[in-house]
Amino acid sequence: MIRFSGKLALQQRVLPSYRAPFFDLLASACDEGMSLFTGLPRASEGITTARELRITDYALGKNIHILYDSFYLCYQHGLLNWLKEQNPDELIVEANPRYLSTSSAVKWMHRQGKPVIGWGLGSPPVSGFRKQRRFAFISQFDAMISYSQRGADEYAALGFPRGKIFVAHNSISPPPSSTLPSRPMDLDPQPVILFVGRLQTRKRIDLLLRACAHLDSHPRLIIIGDGPERAALESLAKETYPKAEFIGAKHGVELKPYFTAADLFVLPGTGGLAVQEAMSFGLPVIVAQGDGTQDDLVRKKNGWQIPPDDFDVLVTTIKDALSDVARLREMGKESYRIVAEEINIEKMVETFVMALNELTRK
Repeated sequence: MIRFSGKLALQQRVLPSYRAPFFDLLASACDEGMSLFTGLPRASEGITTARELRITDYALGKNIHILYDSFYLCYQHGLLNWLKEQNPDELIVEANPRYLSTSSAVKWMHRQGKPVIGWGLGSPPVSGFRKQRRFAFISQFDAMISYSQRGADEYAALGFPRGKIFVAHNSISPPPSSTLPSRPMDLDPQPVILFVGRLQTRKRIDLLLRACAHLDSHPRLIIIGDGPERAALESLAKETYPKAEFIGAKHGVELKPYFTAADLFVLPGTGGLAVQEAMSFGLPVIVAQGDGTQDDLVRKKNGWQIPPDDFDVLVTTIKDALSDVARLREMGKESYRIVAEEINIEKMVETFVMALNELTRK
């Protein structure tokens, strides 16, 4: 793995537990170490945060959450003091204009003659004054790292130089640690459909329950996870698809037998970090279109992207997926190849280090 010879500082609003392996791997690629600054989420967000990191120096600041109706802003108290104490060679920050303390950190780094990289999802098209404000915000960065190619294209369309944009495909998983599971060339006695994730409204598990009820194949539907909607979904399942199995929350190696037994992974709503893990077990995937991070991951050769909240398309797509077992298995092999060779946290770290080294050379 390529390395960064200096010291890195990195700002995040919060530290979700799923992101900890990536930050430790990035820290291990920095010769002079890495320090991470974050705060805590609002209680209502339901984000599971990491308590510590193995390699990364971790500083916990104070997030001051500011709400105006549905409009959210955040000020991170202690960010500038942390930055002065660390005195890094380069800084990476979340490229979110709602974080009010970011610009002061960028200005401090520039006064020291040191570069800052923005890291973000992209910038959906806007016009007029809003476009001017967004460009003014991202133009303070010396380079941008985007989660996806779509996000990179959006930053370029906004006016940021394309040559200074790097695409680090969003990933939470390392390359597969085991070989591709062997699956039979039939779906006897019945196909197995798997969902893994937090049980909340935006995941649209209600649509998945109703869709399975419309399938002649009567699949075994396994739902893994917990969350605020579990009781309501179990009640709905009794009415619409009593065969659905609610397993509860499982993590790590506990998930392996469920991924191995499945034939198809379905995420009918937005969000969802288990898609890559499903692909690492050689599963074709059906996902709802979202912010662009799925575009590079889910392709015609390994799955389907469908409009969110479209019940008829969900039913039709599942039927299509299960109609050709040989094709389904080939798509699973392609899923495995993508996460083994193209999109995983090792590749993500490589892109981050490439961006850091590019600015160091300049």
